[in-house]
Amino acid sequence: MNRVQSNIKGFTLIELMVVLVILGVLAGLIAPRIMGRPEEARRMKAKVQIQSLETALKMYNLDNGIYPSTEQGLEALVEQPTSGKLPKAWRDGGYLEKGKLPKDPWGGDYIYLSPGSHGSFDLVSYGPDGELGGDGKDSDINNWELE
Repeated sequence: MNRVQSNIKGFTLIELMVVLVILGVLAGLIAPRIMGRPEEARRMKAKVQIQSLETALKMYNLDNGIYPSTEQGLEALVEQPTSGKLPKAWRDGGYLEKGKLPKDPWGGDYIYLSPGSHGSFDLVSYGPDGELGGDGKDSDINNWELE
């Protein structure tokens, strides 16, 4: 009987194990770098929300000739103020698309001051630490520092 030699080749168990170990080491090196990205995403979301609130405040000002006072706060964008200097032409439905004030990505309220110390109004998110000031990833996000 003639033996037919087969050219079927495949991977051995050891070769597969080596590939899995290499993939595991690469994942171990890359995963810590990716884990820092959620914080960057939260900071970007806060910046976008602040810009959206700025736009709504500017529309409020165009309609009424004034910005809401600090006492009226950002709530004046979703509910017509009943105290302080009342708006002349408050828009039905308010000035925010979803009809409610957003929280910052860390669950805190945005801080609003009018008049502000850096312009007509100041908008601030205290960031992940929830306190004024901070450095690095705990630093505040301010409307006057946005591009």
